[in-house]
Amino acid sequence: MPIKIIIVDDHGLFRAGLHALLANRPEIEVIGEAADGDTAVRLIYETRPDLVLMDVSMPGLNGIEATRQIKERYPDTRVLALTVHENESMLREMIRAGASGYIIKRAVESELINAIQAVMRGNMYVHPAMTRMLFTDISPSIKPKDINDETLTPRELVILKLLARGYTNRQIAQELNISPRTVEGHRSSLVGKLGFHSRVDLINYAEKHGLLEPK
Repeated sequence: MPIKIIIVDDHGLFRAGLHALLANRPEIEVIGEAADGDTAVRLIYETRPDLVLMDVSMPGLNGIEATRQIKERYPDTRVLALTVHENESMLREMIRAGASGYIIKRAVESELINAIQAVMRGNMYVHPAMTRMLFTDISPSIKPKDINDETLTPRELVILKLLARGYTNRQIAQELNISPRTVEGHRSSLVGKLGFHSRVDLINYAEKHGLLEPK
């Protein structure tokens, strides 16, 4: 089955070019386009894509808020940010909103395809030019507890790794053959022990302590 994709960008020529590029890939099917976030959310309700290629800066509902709404309503739909913005704040906001990846528009075709494939495997993809920004030290305003202060259980460690790789609660439940409610319980325990609330903080923590498996 091909990967069903919706392209969301306010520039018609860019959408057309991207559509033409992806149309040459037999494993991909572009099933819709949208010029703004509001249209994208409605289109997802109608078509239920596997993946949304999401611009960040758009008139009306921007890509950050659109991603947040999409993940709340359709948690199984993955979002890959595709943007000109190469700055830390946009990257972190998109990940906080629920995006599974972030790639910049100057990327070559092979990088985009790799990003799509990685996200569809359940991994998080960040364009190499942006990776260093993502894995900078945690903000000084956040004071995480040391991992030695509170021992994580083996199951919590597994869930932490999956969360850091971009898995949703439902995907973790399927991966570990447990209920989503059980996942939420472990996630709450992680928050209590580590003091984190956002996925960015979890990723930073997992990277800092060598808990992310190499890709």
